[in-house]
Amino acid sequence: MQKPVLTVVAALAALFLVAAASAQVTVRKSAGSKIGVDLSGLQVSGAAAQTVRRTLELDLDRSGWMEVAPAGQGSFAVRGSIVEAGGQVAFKCQVTDAAGQTYVNAAYAQPANQAVRLAHQVANDVVVKTTGKPTFFLGELVLIGVKGRTKELYLADSSCQVIQPLTNDGTVLKPRWSPDNRLIAYTSYLKRWPDVFTIDRATGARAQASFYPGLNSGGAISPNGRSMALVLSKDGVSPDLYVQDMPTKRLTRLTNTPQATEGSPCWSPDGSRIVYVSNASGSPQLYVISSSGGAPQRLTTRGTQNVAPDWGKNGLIAYQTYTGGKFQIAVMDPATRQERILTPFDASYEDPSWAPDGRHLAAARSIQYNYSVYLLDSMAALGDKPVALTSTGEWTSPAWSR
Repeated sequence: MQKPVLTVVAALAALFLVAAASAQVTVRKSAGSKIGVDLSGLQVSGAAAQTVRRTLELDLDRSGWMEVAPAGQGSFAVRGSIVEAGGQVAFKCQVTDAAGQTYVNAAYAQPANQAVRLAHQVANDVVVKTTGKPTFFLGELVLIGVKGRTKELYLADSSCQVIQPLTNDGTVLKPRWSPDNRLIAYTSYLKRWPDVFTIDRATGARAQASFYPGLNSGGAISPNGRSMALVLSKDGVSPDLYVQDMPTKRLTRLTNTPQATEGSPCWSPDGSRIVYVSNASGSPQLYVISSSGGAPQRLTTRGTQNVAPDWGKNGLIAYQTYTGGKFQIAVMDPATRQERILTPFDASYEDPSWAPDGRHLAAARSIQYNYSVYLLDSMAALGDKPVALTSTGEWTSPAWSR
């Protein structure tokens, strides 16, 4: 049966059109000075070993807590050997402070083609065991890769050095992870109409989660893994917000706004609320509603466009806001409604996603409609530039594993 989606798709797309007004929000705070780490005591042999050494340095510099120090300097020293032999790469690692106290004394090994993964594990151990702070190094990113007229899902490591294809659908939108990182939900035009699918991270098995008449989008899985927030137009022309029980497929309608369009649902960390985008006020703004239903509350009041929310485990909502002629990434505390701009106005930044450490985010950076993925530090000093994760190709809609 042909689905009447053209009107609602156009309405949904209108939520993301660039507007001409500016939002007024505050800027980010500084995290203070970083801890120096001396890597000059590492002995490296082999190409895969060089990859480990280089990735370790990248990770430490991107951690927000540490930076690689000149030889003989720094509060901590990493010593040992990284050797590639017999198709394996082995890392004997010892981390000590200036007083000689040992924090890490371990041996790591992986196949040579897993050198990047090994480096992420070592970097994670160095940061966690010396500072007690979490990292994003062991997390993964799902990206949308743009090639000509096609948009497909790809799986990447946290540094985007290893990127693998996940789909071959033709056009996909807005991926999101399940809380256990087993499933990735996304909107696909595989069957010509927008339906929501899930794909198993480990096996690649796919399932169609939502295929009602009209628009199917959203696809955000709840923190307990039982429910999925969806945006559907099956009961009218305008898309509304629903919650679907995943085992039974039973639907609960949360909004009924015939003159408005909803989109981009995202769950609160405890699963009690959902933040979403609606143009009920005349422009796309963020709203929050109980996941069991009730009256929605508007969160954003400044600016003509506030879209693409991601509610982090830290309780903060990241989103893109149109200000100064560009989209920028902002962070809001929903309890106080205090907002901060994170990005430096050098380009447009879109689709923020919180990293597993609760400090960093990934976002798509656009200059003249050319997109790449960048790493943002929510605690960085103003003027610190976001770090490019992708260097070639066109990539959008990054989504961090949980």
